[in-house]
Amino acid sequence: MFEMLPESSGPVVGVRATGRLTDADYKEFLPKLEKVIAEHGSVRLLVDMEGFEGWNLMAAWDDFAFGIKHWNDFSKMAIVGDAKWEEMATKAADLLMKGEARFFSLDERDAAWNWVRE
Repeated sequence: MFEMLPESSGPVVGVRATGRLTDADYKEFLPKLEKVIAEHGSVRLLVDMEGFEGWNLMAAWDDFAFGIKHWNDFSKMAIVGDAKWEEMATKAADLLMKGEARFFSLDERDAAWNWVRE
């Protein structure tokens, strides 16, 4: 499931992704994120992946399709997690997206918020 974090404000969006994400999770959350993109043009996103267990097949497609459609709409993306694959995926995203992506460990959550707000 996705949870919009209370620290979100204006073009800075924080979201927690937990459990195994489904198509329904994306159908509920993506319109909210697209609204912020429409309002601000460029978004600074923090994704907290503590407790994330992966995607089902349709959710993985939703994630990929959204990323392709909006890859120029993120000026910063902070990924907070504890898995090596999350760190590697963040490095790949940094190479592909127009903005900048950085990985932060769980104990660096405050630093991630500070960076994404800069």
